[in-house]
Amino acid sequence: MTYTPRAVAGMLGVAPTTLRTWDQRYGLGPSIRTDGGHRRYEEADVDVLRRMVVLTGQGVSAAAAAVLARQKPAARPSLPLTPLGSEDAVLARRSFLAAAKRLDEPMMSDLAEKLITDHGVVCAWESVFVPSLVELGELVADTGQGVEIEHLASGSVLFALRGIPRASSPGVLSALLSCAPDEQHWLPLEALGAALSEQGRMWRNLGARVPADALYDAVTRLRPAVALVWAHRPELALRVPLEELGARPGTVLAVAGAGWNGLELPPFVHRPATLTEAIQLVVDRTSP
Repeated sequence: MTYTPRAVAGMLGVAPTTLRTWDQRYGLGPSIRTDGGHRRYEEADVDVLRRMVVLTGQGVSAAAAAVLARQKPAARPSLPLTPLGSEDAVLARRSFLAAAKRLDEPMMSDLAEKLITDHGVVCAWESVFVPSLVELGELVADTGQGVEIEHLASGSVLFALRGIPRASSPGVLSALLSCAPDEQHWLPLEALGAALSEQGRMWRNLGARVPADALYDAVTRLRPAVALVWAHRPELALRVPLEELGARPGTVLAVAGAGWNGLELPPFVHRPATLTEAIQLVVDRTSP
């Protein structure tokens, strides 16, 4: 599977000119050039660029980020997951928020990685990451300050989620994840993807602000078992071509996010209410 620069820019939420700059300055370009001289990115190229986006978003200089982006995350040892009690969850949130307010990115990343390793993605996401990020978002909304804190915290969570090794064996693409057109909140999709990686399922995330025609084309080309679209506001959800997407044979269509609340959905559209339900939907569709 290869992608055009425009498609990759859409997946990552960056400008095509940014991709050209990263190619020219740091060698983070496409592996393939057609006979006509057109650039085409492979999956491995896109993974490197995803890490580049995360690192630069955390404030790492572009030159340093380019070096780090080429380094694949180390595989984690498989350890039994332990429950996270309510008191421990409160302490974890306090520690994460304290590190965030100090802009201590290394500490946040270490805390996030340990939570995922010890307790799994679902537990870490629902018990610590979501409450912490909501609190930081409310701080920004109430005071108009702390945007840099919220962004650094989100980047740290994203980096930890990306550390989970992804399934790479040949087979059916279990899930294609995408934001609605102009939807920019794509961290929940990364949490779902990371949880699917824990289950050994293959997935792809088209990222933020995916145009309706690009989403339809991706579903047509990749033929995932499940296509899930995220929207956090109704006006964004209404721009998703549900009828067209639902007509694709062999793919179950699902939606998630607060943007779908109160909207009348076609009967063929699934609406998992929790991260666990979304995981189960994908697992059920791809189990032997």
